[in-house]
Amino acid sequence: MLKDLGIRGRILILTLLPSLLLAVVLGTYFTRIQLQEIREQLLERGEMIAEQLAPLLAQGFADADERRLQRILNGVLNQPDVRTVTALDAERNLLGHAGPDMRTSPPPSDPLALTRVSGDETTRILMPVLMRDLYLAEDLNGSNLELIGWLELELSHKGTLLRGYRTLLATLLLISVALVVTGLLAVRLSRAISQPLQRIKAAVAQLKDGHLETRLPPLGNQEMDELGSGINRMAEALLSGREELQQSIDQATEDVHQNLETIEIQNIELDLARKEALEASRIKSEFLANISHEIRTPLNGILGFTHLLQKSDLTPRQYDYLSTIEKSAGNLLAIINEILDFSKIEAGKLMLESIPFNLRDLIEDTLTILAPSAHAKRLELVCLIYRDTPLQLVGDPLRLKQVLTNLVSNAIKFTPEGSIVVRAMLEEDHGDSAQLRLSVKDTGVGLSEREIRALFQAFSQADNSLSRQPGGTGLGLVISKRLIEQMGGEIGVDSAPDEGSEFWISLTLPRARDDIEDRPPMSLIGRRAALIESHPLARQALQHQLEDLGLEVVPFADLESLKAWVAAGRHGSAALDYALICVDPDDLSPEEQAHLLQELDGMGTKCLLVCPTLEHGPQLPQDYPSRVLAKPMCSRQLQRALLDAGGPAQIAAPDVPAPPGRAPRILCVDDNEANLLLVQTLLSDMGAEVLAVDNGEAALALVKSSELDLVFMDMQMPGMDGRQTTEAIRQWEAEHDREPLPVIALTAHALSNEKRAVLRCGLDDYLTKPIGERQLAQVVLKWTGLALRHNALPEPPPADPTLPILDPEESLRLAANKPDLAKDMLGMLLASLDADRIAIDRAREVGDRQALIDRVHRLHGATRYVGVPQLRAACQRSETLLKQDHAAVDTALDALIEAIDRLQCQAQAVPAS
Repeated sequence: MLKDLGIRGRILILTLLPSLLLAVVLGTYFTRIQLQEIREQLLERGEMIAEQLAPLLAQGFADADERRLQRILNGVLNQPDVRTVTALDAERNLLGHAGPDMRTSPPPSDPLALTRVSGDETTRILMPVLMRDLYLAEDLNGSNLELIGWLELELSHKGTLLRGYRTLLATLLLISVALVVTGLLAVRLSRAISQPLQRIKAAVAQLKDGHLETRLPPLGNQEMDELGSGINRMAEALLSGREELQQSIDQATEDVHQNLETIEIQNIELDLARKEALEASRIKSEFLANISHEIRTPLNGILGFTHLLQKSDLTPRQYDYLSTIEKSAGNLLAIINEILDFSKIEAGKLMLESIPFNLRDLIEDTLTILAPSAHAKRLELVCLIYRDTPLQLVGDPLRLKQVLTNLVSNAIKFTPEGSIVVRAMLEEDHGDSAQLRLSVKDTGVGLSEREIRALFQAFSQADNSLSRQPGGTGLGLVISKRLIEQMGGEIGVDSAPDEGSEFWISLTLPRARDDIEDRPPMSLIGRRAALIESHPLARQALQHQLEDLGLEVVPFADLESLKAWVAAGRHGSAALDYALICVDPDDLSPEEQAHLLQELDGMGTKCLLVCPTLEHGPQLPQDYPSRVLAKPMCSRQLQRALLDAGGPAQIAAPDVPAPPGRAPRILCVDDNEANLLLVQTLLSDMGAEVLAVDNGEAALALVKSSELDLVFMDMQMPGMDGRQTTEAIRQWEAEHDREPLPVIALTAHALSNEKRAVLRCGLDDYLTKPIGERQLAQVVLKWTGLALRHNALPEPPPADPTLPILDPEESLRLAANKPDLAKDMLGMLLASLDADRIAIDRAREVGDRQALIDRVHRLHGATRYVGVPQLRAACQRSETLLKQDHAAVDTALDALIEAIDRLQCQAQAVPAS
């Protein structure tokens, strides 16, 4: 409260309040003391009066002279403050009384001393009159204490109160005068302080408003004058500073004007640079689209005509050349796709899908595609999906598969020996979503800290030396990292030199509805299966797959363990329904295989033989009804194989209506002569009626004049391009009330904005070059409902007569540089040639195609371990044509018999050593 007052109020309060309190305390104290003294004086005077009356009344009491007593009593009333006086005998009988009745109650009787009682208005005194008082009255000395009477005296307090009130009034008057004087002094003091302060306040306000020339006059006292002088000096300093600041502002304003002109020029230049950058970005996008078009267009011709050439009559060497061309073109296409993906990611135009997919199918499909390159290096490719991992998820399976393919490909590339393990596990379950961890662990060369730091940088590779393994743009891991980050996940690597690497992905994906196909078939639940696999991790993965299908699995590390288990009868009375035997073709001879299979077959066990690749499958007995599977096995493929081995398939194929017999009429529009010829040839070979034109005007004319089922339209053409031609077709259809004709874009552009633009301008679908037969057939069936026939696989070329009949160096290399083993292997092959030839001739005579396939397959497998290039090529061609049921199979078998004869003749002329 005090802080809300001004200086004057504070001075008045701080001055008057202590003075008032002190005056009241002192006045009260001294008034109380004075009143106390007046009252004590009254009592002393009453006692004195009583003591003086006692001797005077003693004679009256002694003579019982009431008149004398009354006269003395009446005289006593004249004393100040005496109200009533009474004389009593020794027995307290009234002898005389003067004054009104007494108000105070009588005091206690004490025959030797005076007693009194005080009230609010009066004090009553009782004085004993003794015999000695008579002696004192007669000036005699005596000590007789005999009681002769009593004297009662009542004193009034009115005079005392009146004197007290007068004293109090005088005290109050003095206090008031002192307070008034103090207040006047305080007011004067406050004015002496507040008036200079008001002047200072007004001067400061003037200074605040910018009137820096304001000065304070002398304020009347030393302290205020010093304060005023300080304010005046401050005002002078501010005025001087303002003048200097104004000069600086003027200078700075001039500089700012110059800088603004410079900035304006720079802004104009930056705006021009921004427009140039946007234009450069647009040109870059167009360049990427155009370069994609320009590269994909010839690639389309290269891949397409390579495929067509593979169908023609070729020598093995020509066939190998074409395969190399096709593989190189495919690698070039993959590099182009990586560069385009990187460009889309950098531009922020990569759009991710969100569709349901099965995680197990995605991983197994990826490993199936990459298995041949892993098995070519004799690497073990293992897939471990933990049981608590959700399989039905929602995301972009194509991009996730792209990332996984890149990681596994790199692991295969940099792993000279050992294994590659792909794991999928659940890190955290969020109910409607799941956080997964996918990892690819290899036993390869590993990475150093420096290599790890540079690993996810664009156009960077772990090994940039001249001796590095060829292949790759250095964009694969960068694209993978960006894709995973765009999905909201994280990718990393844990590695050390010579200890292998583990690339991992942590990703959270929504769950999808569980698929009923993921449930194991009822016919497999409870069945018993033996599993033979030497590799621990591969054995564990296969065991999980079999158990997920409902089987009871008995795992073994090798065949000897299985044989010992069977011989010991540990299976008891329970049947061993299946046996999965994972062996390398080099591990067992045909005789050992036959013996083992016969032994298991005698137990009623269905065998599934698992080998790295089907091309290097084991040699089975001719009539043995078993299956050969390739690693790594997909769960659905394994399920079908088990069902097929145990009886008819449990899952019926959906009814597919037979395709209409009419050939579709298709118009192809492309200004590139090679591409037009390729599409026309592919469609014609699949049974379509094809019309081909190289410009939009001719295409529009044919649409108007012909009955067509579908149009394949190139986008970039001189004159009317694909968009303009399609718009013209749509306009003509609208004017003539015609049904829209399906128009499919054939474009080499791969950017997403280009595809959206294609669909917005009226086209129904698009195909990205290079294209193949399957793509064309699927699109035609989708939009017309008319099926094209699928051509058979290209016929392998006949054996090249330039290939050597017997190659000792190759035999030695295949036998691990062991001459004795090479000689034995060749001897075993030559010993079986007569029996093979007889079996082939007998099967040809009776028309037993399956027996031919089995015998040729067995012979083909035997040639893989001996340097007999001509016979191997003849076996490969014959086996392929037999499986295709090709018309040229007889010619191929004749060539096979001739190759056998040539080998036998040369073997007799040149010893195997």
